[in-house]
Amino acid sequence: MKKTILVTGAAGNLGTTVVRKLDEAGYRILATLGPSGGGDTFAGLDVKAEKLDLSDAAATQSFVQKITAGKTRDLAGAVLLVGGFAMGDLGETSVSEVRNMFTLNFETAFNAVKPLFEYFKNKGGGQFVLIGARPAIEPADGRRMVAYALSKSLVFELAEIINAEGKNHNVTATVLVPSTIDTPANRKSMPDADTGKWVSPEAIADAIVFLFTPAGRQLRDGVLKMYNNS
Repeated sequence: MKKTILVTGAAGNLGTTVVRKLDEAGYRILATLGPSGGGDTFAGLDVKAEKLDLSDAAATQSFVQKITAGKTRDLAGAVLLVGGFAMGDLGETSVSEVRNMFTLNFETAFNAVKPLFEYFKNKGGGQFVLIGARPAIEPADGRRMVAYALSKSLVFELAEIINAEGKNHNVTATVLVPSTIDTPANRKSMPDADTGKWVSPEAIADAIVFLFTPAGRQLRDGVLKMYNNS
C-alpha cells in the first residue's frame, strides 16, 4: 500500500516541486492549496488537492480529522510549506507586521502540527518536515527582516518540542533551512545575484524525499542547513 504524505502550500514554487518528487518516489500526496488554487498543476499525479486556510485552527483540525479517519489511508508524514516573507529592520517593523508573519509562518504550522501530532502518536509514528529560515538563526541576516526572522524562530522551537514530546512515540520533526531559493521571483528581485550559489527547489525536494526513506527516518538532528555556497 502506498504511504501518504500531506503537503501544505503545495501550489508554490517549492511545493509543486516537492509534490512531483514525492509522486515520483511512490507516495500518495494530500495537498493543501491557498485561496488562488492551483490544483490543476498536479494533473496526472497521485495527488488529492483541497483549498484550506491553515491560519484557521478549527478548519485545519476538521481537515486533519477527515484525512486521518479512514483506515485505508496510511498518513506517514507532513511537509509544512505554507509561509510568507517581509523585509524591515527593527525600526521599520510594526507590531502588526510581526503578527502577520507570526500567522503566516508559525500559526499555519502549529495548527497542522497540533492535531497531526496526536494522530501520529496514537498510530505509533510519523514525521514532520518544516521549513526554517537562515535569518532566524543568524542574527546578522535577521536584522534586516525582523518580523520574518522572529516568526521563523518559533518554527525551530516547535520542532524541538515535537522531538522532545515524540521521542517515545517515534514522532520526529526536521527543519530544513535553505539559504536563497532559486525561484523566478528571487531571480527577478535580485537580477545581479550569483544564482549558482543559491539552493534549487529540486535539491530541497530531494532532501525531503530522503527524510522519508528508511535511512532518513533514523536521523535525529532536528535542523538541516541547505546553504549551498551562499
